[in-house]
Amino acid sequence: MDFKEIELKAPALLAAGRGAEVEAMVAPLLSNGGGPAPLWAFLAQALRVQCRIAEAARVQEMLVDALPGHVSTRFDLAESLLALGEYERGWREYSYRYSLNHTYRIERKVQLPRWDGRPIPGKVLLIHDEQGYGDTFQFMRMVSWAKARSGAQVILEVNHETHSLATRMGGFDALTLRGELPPAFDLHCEMMSLPMVMGLKLSDLPGTIPYLSPDPARVQHWRKRLAGVGGLKVAVVWAGRPTHFNDANRSMTLASLAPLAQEGVTFLSIQKGPSEGDVAKPPPGMKIIGLSSEIRDFEDTAAILTVADLLISVDSSPVHLAGALGRPAWVMLPFLPDWRWLLNREDTPWYPSVRLFRQPAWGDWPGLVRKVAGALAELRAAGPGKRPA
Repeated sequence: MDFKEIELKAPALLAAGRGAEVEAMVAPLLSNGGGPAPLWAFLAQALRVQCRIAEAARVQEMLVDALPGHVSTRFDLAESLLALGEYERGWREYSYRYSLNHTYRIERKVQLPRWDGRPIPGKVLLIHDEQGYGDTFQFMRMVSWAKARSGAQVILEVNHETHSLATRMGGFDALTLRGELPPAFDLHCEMMSLPMVMGLKLSDLPGTIPYLSPDPARVQHWRKRLAGVGGLKVAVVWAGRPTHFNDANRSMTLASLAPLAQEGVTFLSIQKGPSEGDVAKPPPGMKIIGLSSEIRDFEDTAAILTVADLLISVDSSPVHLAGALGRPAWVMLPFLPDWRWLLNREDTPWYPSVRLFRQPAWGDWPGLVRKVAGALAELRAAGPGKRPA
């Protein structure tokens, strides 16, 4: 098979998780250690799809050495290194995230220097969020660390949806909203660049947990709203944001969760977006209460997570909110997970209250859901005194 044919066939095979087939196609052409860079890139992708991340990283390292200006390869290497827990170089390579064709338009263009992690007493530092809600919840913990390290006056800029939660967090001197003119500042740093400039290591995690807290008035409202719900109360999310680049790999349907239905468990749907209507036709035997239409913002979500016994969710922002609140959450991860969940482990250093369930093979949601169902049955049988706090 020649390169042209591989170029035509490989992308669809990779999207379908058929990395072994792509590897078999390209490996003979690279057996002598030579070959064009695009073939090596296909090999790296094929290894990643098989979750052979360390092998993929070695190929990506070679490509970066040969093509240092090829930023998409550098970003792919960043994701591999971070998934392997190799944070020192991983964070540096992650700084290329806004040099890609589909991301450079959303980079925050700031005409002042980026903070490099050194003390800057007497200066004003703007820390601004940049990507999705889950990213903001995950990296908010580092704002107070940056204030302590810099000795600066810190202005925190967040999106409207996370603003009220941020007001109770502390660790900054002023709070401003994305899209509004912030107070004057001397230096800036994106929230997800803090790990690079501060040299974040796995041993630094998780820091103080919880670092977010719910609104007491909202908690009181939801305790009253759910007072009549007996047994185990499990908040549930089965689909992420449809516009996310990896949504087809990380989302499922409510029907896929049918094995979770069991006596003594009531599910609380906090699903938002196009899939929230699935709750109208739940799987047989599943007791589920649709709360989506009553959820006004993340304050309601935080309060529900505080009242619920557990969150079961795909990889989405409520998982990070639960972790930041110190609330129990089980995350259903695809075979090739996002870099932040590392590899081959059921726990995460980012959130002590979060447990990870991984697909045993590409696209194998049924196998994963069966494992979650077994764990849920054990949790229900343990009784209230032995459940997560």
